[in-house]
Amino acid sequence: MRIVVYRMTDYFAFFSLPRHLHIDTAALEKQFYTLSRKLHPDRFAAKPPAEQEEALRQSSLLNDAYRTLKESIGRTEYLLTLEGVQLEEQSRAATDAARAAGTEKKQVAPPELLEEAFELNMQLEEMKMNKQMGDDDPQLRKDLEVAKANFEGMLATAQVELESLWSAWDAAVDTGDDTAKTKARDGMVALLNRRSYIRNLVRDVNAALE
Repeated sequence: MRIVVYRMTDYFAFFSLPRHLHIDTAALEKQFYTLSRKLHPDRFAAKPPAEQEEALRQSSLLNDAYRTLKESIGRTEYLLTLEGVQLEEQSRAATDAARAAGTEKKQVAPPELLEEAFELNMQLEEMKMNKQMGDDDPQLRKDLEVAKANFEGMLATAQVELESLWSAWDAAVDTGDDTAKTKARDGMVALLNRRSYIRNLVRDVNAALE
């Protein structure tokens, strides 16, 4: 048996899928296991080194592709990279600069969240100082719980809006409407950056409330 070489332009092509954001994950999983059996390196243990290396490469590629496409947000982020978009959270330059300075990468607050983010950061600083002094302010803790619930609601809303944009993107791909694709793409970029920022705020609140 000789290895079948799968040439691909992207993870979607690897699974013979259109660049859609709504996909049948059950079918994806079934195809993954079928390909896993075909490409498993153990099946090529007696083959020449070149075929063994190709089997390892393609098996690794298969795992990466499946892991990326099975989860909706990862699938969206990956598709945007194929479209030439670099999300703020994924900016290598910003990440490297923060690492060199020994700090965390700072995300830019969406304009509509500036006031709420400022208020939250003030509360987080106050909670930090209270912890250092061994104090506990029940009202501050309650305020942070309310803020957390508010931001979690924003995340839920962002998810609904994203799903609507996924449908718009898929329809635009099927009809070849580049204008609609661009509109959906730009909307997803803004929403994902907003979602990432809010998720980090929720993480900070959880850390403060521990």
